Amino acid sequence: MAAPDENTLLQENEEVDEMEAGDSDEDEMEEEEGQGGEGGEIKVYVPGVQPLQPGEELEMDRSAYRMYHECQTGAPCLSFDVLRDAEGEGREMFPLSMLLCAGTQADTALSNRLIVMRIHNLYGIEKANEEEEASSDESDEDEDDEKKPQMELAMVPHYGGINRVRVTQNGEQSLAAVWCEKGQVEIFDLRPQLEAVHSSAAMAAFIKQNKEATPLFSFSGHMTEGFAIDWSPKVPGRLVSGDCKKNIHVWEPREGGTSWKIDQRPFSSHTKSVEDLQWSPTEATVFASCSVDQSIRIWDIRAPPKSMLSTNEAHSSDVNVISWNRTEPFLLSGGDDGLLKVWDLRQFQSGRPVASFKQHSAPIASVEWSPIDSSVFAASGADDVISQWDLSVESCDMGEQADSLKKLPPQLLFLHQGQTEVKELHWHPQIQGTLISTALSGFNIFRTISV
Repeated sequence: MAAPDENTLLQENEEVDEMEAGDSDEDEMEEEEGQGGEGGEIKVYVPGVQPLQPGEELEMDRSAYRMYHECQTGAPCLSFDVLRDAEGEGREMFPLSMLLCAGTQADTALSNRLIVMRIHNLYGIEKANEEEEASSDESDEDEDDEKKPQMELAMVPHYGGINRVRVTQNGEQSLAAVWCEKGQVEIFDLRPQLEAVHSSAAMAAFIKQNKEATPLFSFSGHMTEGFAIDWSPKVPGRLVSGDCKKNIHVWEPREGGTSWKIDQRPFSSHTKSVEDLQWSPTEATVFASCSVDQSIRIWDIRAPPKSMLSTNEAHSSDVNVISWNRTEPFLLSGGDDGLLKVWDLRQFQSGRPVASFKQHSAPIASVEWSPIDSSVFAASGADDVISQWDLSVESCDMGEQADSLKKLPPQLLFLHQGQTEVKELHWHPQIQGTLISTALSGFNIFRTISV
């Protein structure tokens, strides 16, 4: 069955048994085939290269995906993060499962929820010939029912919209750091919600309690709201947060894991709102920031509160998001100018990126390097397109392909569409090549044939 409507989901916090599969003819995907207006001609649609003509419609080409699913949580979740699980690394065998943590931005402050979701029984897209060979008897229908994806939601009320969520593991604790619109950064222990999504008995007890989200710790020292936040991958419990008044604070965990010491002296070289923060994956004391002031800065928490490296005109307008490559000295950025830029940190002071791509036609909302392949990254934009890239691909002869395809950079692997107001995306760190994206219209979970 489809996911419940928003009121049912938010008021009753009921368990969702089945997640909505992505079978809609209205979904728009790259590698899609559109019905031409003349004579039913089938052709490839390339977003941003040519507009749809009158009478043309987009149809998803499911053969371009190894897996594709949709789900909804009621009120939109404009930020989420992936919780690591005990199912293993680099897995590809179906059915797959995953754990996500998300926060809503509902119409009223009282209607918001902090959500942990367990999505499981995720199967891949079957080949067309396999579907044709399948018979239509009752046993096949039962098998189809068994392959329907499922989702359990454990939600707690949270006063105020949630701007951004980031999760980490600190010993036995699964922690979520939440930037909320009321100007506080809060830390939550997710263990009760994680227990609930794995056990029907625990879920029943969890729903009966219906407790409001109570943080382990909260910080109001920013004095305004913000969006930038990141957990250190090198020091468990270390956090950095940045606000819309340009200030950045570093959090150090105290013994016991339930409180933090926060340096009241902010890192304050930016002149406008701090939009995103990323810890170095290799240096425990180093992090990067980007800002509305068009700059990207590199900081060391051992130094005085001034950045040690910076590029002041990294983009021609707001720099919205950054991602630090896990194995190579590269930083990826996306801006309001629609550009994606790759920076070599060994040449950062030059102010010149080693690569720049203009495929998106609107501001970039999210970027992230693949956790498995250091040359692959994904990005989402306000043009409702998700792009996948591979920097290791070199220019090649396009041969007889259409002129529209020849205009595409060879590093562009795939363009995915179908969501409305796409916001954040993340690669699943334990499932090969799988992307999760959230938008006003809900979540997409997919793996393309390109990665």
